[in-house]
Amino acid sequence: MPAIPPILIRDEKHGLPYSKGLMAQSFTATGLSPARAYLAAQKLQDEMIERGVRALTIRELQELAVDVLARQAGEEYAERYLKLRELSKLERPLVILIGGTTGVGKSTIATEIAHRLGITRIVSTDSIREVMRGIFAKELMPAIYESSFNAWRGLRVPVPHGANPVIVGFREQTSVVITGIRSLIERAVLEGESLVVEGVHVVPGYIEPSQFKNASVVQLLVTVDDEEAHRSHFYIREVQTDGTRPFEKYRANFGSIRLLGRYIEDLAAEHGTPIVHSHQLDKTVAEVLELVVNAAIRDDEKIMHERSTSAGQGA
Repeated sequence: MPAIPPILIRDEKHGLPYSKGLMAQSFTATGLSPARAYLAAQKLQDEMIERGVRALTIRELQELAVDVLARQAGEEYAERYLKLRELSKLERPLVILIGGTTGVGKSTIATEIAHRLGITRIVSTDSIREVMRGIFAKELMPAIYESSFNAWRGLRVPVPHGANPVIVGFREQTSVVITGIRSLIERAVLEGESLVVEGVHVVPGYIEPSQFKNASVVQLLVTVDDEEAHRSHFYIREVQTDGTRPFEKYRANFGSIRLLGRYIEDLAAEHGTPIVHSHQLDKTVAEVLELVVNAAIRDDEKIMHERSTSAGQGA
């Protein structure tokens, strides 16, 4: 049986063969599982072969992709794919800030989001704190030498009457780490590179996303409502890290971890930061993607409107 010639995808100057792998990767960005994304990419190729398509433009390929996604996965995935195409046209870098208390799955979600959006830079706030430990001696900045839920142990001043030491210690630690987060964002903006920052120190109100005019900064909070589901995350993490993050340590401090979660949620409500309730991973990732894409597009439209308004007033 003779081999089927490749289907060429043309732009203005070049032509490249259609790749199921690359198309499947773009489909996973909509929230589809890798298996379903590959099946959709295969279906797209089969239909092009059946129609006798041997060459088409990128725009034509995307139109066919939307049609196949709508039939194979549903309209919501097709619409999300269209929005992601819009997102790829944004001139400014995208910075995603994912916060939440310890053990809600921030790092897993951040990794998935970065992979699906093609973002290569992912930084945890624990890494920032670790770098700061190498710069500042414990005597100078004791708060960064403790876990977020035990930061009160590094307090150098008395806790105000009626205040909770866990919250006070966390606030002091966050106020230090936030300077590192801000510097990372400023660097990403300067270099025009997209970035994902995740960690307990990504706290609503400590950074104002709108202050970064040359980037689209989207902040959100991840929570786990069910206490037993939250507690089970620590056991899973102990197994996955071969005991380097022991379950007992977090079990013993679970009350403080939940307390910080409620505190951060209150700040999110106060500052209008979106809250994503973590449940099944694929659904959570899809929800976060939807939130990020919609917020980034709205932000870009707002900036474009402000620029056109300023240009009109200056004319």
